[in-house]
Amino acid sequence: MARSDRLFRLLHAMRVMPPPLTARRLAEETGMSVRSLYRDIDSLRAAGARIEGERGYGYRLTEDVALPPQTFDRLEIEALAIGMAAVGAMGDPDLARASASVLAKVAATLTDERERHLLHAVSKVYRPEARHAATPDTALIRDACWREERLTLHYTDEHGADTERTILPLAIVYTERRSVVLAWCQLRAAFRMFRLDRIRDARTGAGSFRPRRASLLRAYLEQLRQEDASPATSHGPHDR
Repeated sequence: MARSDRLFRLLHAMRVMPPPLTARRLAEETGMSVRSLYRDIDSLRAAGARIEGERGYGYRLTEDVALPPQTFDRLEIEALAIGMAAVGAMGDPDLARASASVLAKVAATLTDERERHLLHAVSKVYRPEARHAATPDTALIRDACWREERLTLHYTDEHGADTERTILPLAIVYTERRSVVLAWCQLRAAFRMFRLDRIRDARTGAGSFRPRRASLLRAYLEQLRQEDASPATSHGPHDR
């Protein structure tokens, strides 16, 4: 592993791991020897990172040289805390880990007072049951949206019929009760919503549709806005 990559991994581990951050725990997390870890901590300190602690007692990152200081006010910190808590409670483990990482990175850039506001925010999220549990294909679909890659789905429609669809995935949307992928369906030659819990299998390899995702998504969202504005139009997940 390149030294720069190793130092970055060590910084990230110190941001997100709960204390006490002993040298042995950090070494296990980053996949390096304890001796190498001591040298890397000295290097980070020399580069400007404020790392409290010493060998045998554990460490704490108090000022992160890799991230600029932030100037959030208290209400902005509340909004950030409740937003990340809501994401963490959705039920998608990948997004939950990402939200925890975001909070740790932001906390590393705050003053001690603002960091306490973030870690002990007044606003909380309480959701005893996850509403949007990830499916086996959620990560693949999310990645296909970013890469603008066509997907082939084995899908169960609203009537219980099994179909195969090739879609241009545009975005994953989390509604009140379910998660759907907004897409252009090549079978129907129209925009459609596909419920993630009805996708039995998703595969890449059907080709790229770059750079059309942004324009197609704008067009679909505009269509949905027009449908919402029309009292005679009723729409739900268009997975027929």
